[in-house]
Amino acid sequence: METGGYKGYSEAKGTNRLLNNAKAVYVIWLRELIRFLREKARIVTSLIQPAVWLFIMGKGLGSSFAGPQGVDYVKFMFPGVVGMTVLFASLFSSISIVWDREFGFLKEILVAPVSRTAIVIGKALSGSTTAMLQGALVLLFAPLIGMRLSLPMVLEALGLMFLISFALASTGILIAARMESMQSFQLLMNFFVMPMFFLSGAMFPLRGLPAWMGVIARINPLAYGIDAMKSVIIGLHEFALGTDLAVIIVMAAAMITGAVALFNREG
Repeated sequence: METGGYKGYSEAKGTNRLLNNAKAVYVIWLRELIRFLREKARIVTSLIQPAVWLFIMGKGLGSSFAGPQGVDYVKFMFPGVVGMTVLFASLFSSISIVWDREFGFLKEILVAPVSRTAIVIGKALSGSTTAMLQGALVLLFAPLIGMRLSLPMVLEALGLMFLISFALASTGILIAARMESMQSFQLLMNFFVMPMFFLSGAMFPLRGLPAWMGVIARINPLAYGIDAMKSVIIGLHEFALGTDLAVIIVMAAAMITGAVALFNREG
């Protein structure tokens, strides 16, 4: 009887711990989502950069040359612009960790009776959700450039955006875990973001690149995310869709594992 009672107590304690961690994930996710939805200016301005790329850069460059297989250049770069939006939004979402550290809120979260794994997952989910929402808004530009997206295409694109943004948000958390100031975080992010974007195949095909550039592009995880988006939206791809998904999933698993390890070492 005593053994059975102890076992029941242990199971109940484990269940309560699991529920507390699930609540922590939800609360952290909801906090960041509410913060995003309240910042109307942030939502509006997040559409300006994609609009500039599509309607100024795209139209200007499209007048000089076409995309692969005769695809209109603006349509060719559209999945890349969606990916660019997801890239910037998901990586820079982790700046909230640095902000919370500077103002002491992170210390309050870390001493809470919840797993630090739950904290990292909550941050990653909130970053990927807001990034996916911003990417979904860019899809509204599709009719303006003459593209028709079916409901299955939109749903597949949303799923890909969430997967890509989860991997990138986890990367941002991994970097932010040891950053002490917002200035250093922003400098480091800019160092990573622009090379990742320009060597992802978002603006030009990966075929025919110089050998050294092709090698870098093929070890760039974002290249596989952009390739998957192009496969779904315009039917063009450099790699098999299964390869794209495998690389993104492995990246997400590696980054979230590394972020959890660093947070568990947080003082």
